[in-house]
Amino acid sequence: MADDLTKEQRRKNMQHIRSNDTKIEVLLRKALWKRGYRYRKNYKDLPGKPDIALTKYKIAIFCDGEFFHGKDWEVLRPRLEKSNNSEYWISKISKNRKRDDEVNKKLLFMGWTVIRFWGNDIKNNTDECIKVIEEAIFEIRLGENEFFDYIEDDCK
Repeated sequence: MADDLTKEQRRKNMQHIRSNDTKIEVLLRKALWKRGYRYRKNYKDLPGKPDIALTKYKIAIFCDGEFFHGKDWEVLRPRLEKSNNSEYWISKISKNRKRDDEVNKKLLFMGWTVIRFWGNDIKNNTDECIKVIEEAIFEIRLGENEFFDYIEDDCK
């Protein structure tokens, strides 16, 4: 059981948590690549360094782990309050959630579409995640066509 770990064992586990090329990121990227979508990974030119950036469509995709990004925060927070080192974890996850929100706002302001997936959704429903991305691409393409139709009408 996780609670039976010593401080040293827990420290060692935490050191092995990756920030790039996580299993969920790789799974989603492979599915996108297989469908012919090309992307940038951990795109440094954008706020928050999106895990996947479809630059052609201005779509930033984040693959968020449930714990570190506070999924179901109303449920998780009270559980953390009863755990070891609760102040640290509540502070850390609260800051992560706030940063995620700020990154979303910056990207939206820059004209990017932001998509965030939870890790378990990617693992268990990869095809559904791809559908969400493809729907966003479709909407973006549709918007571009409407824009060009509008310009053509003005030029007549």
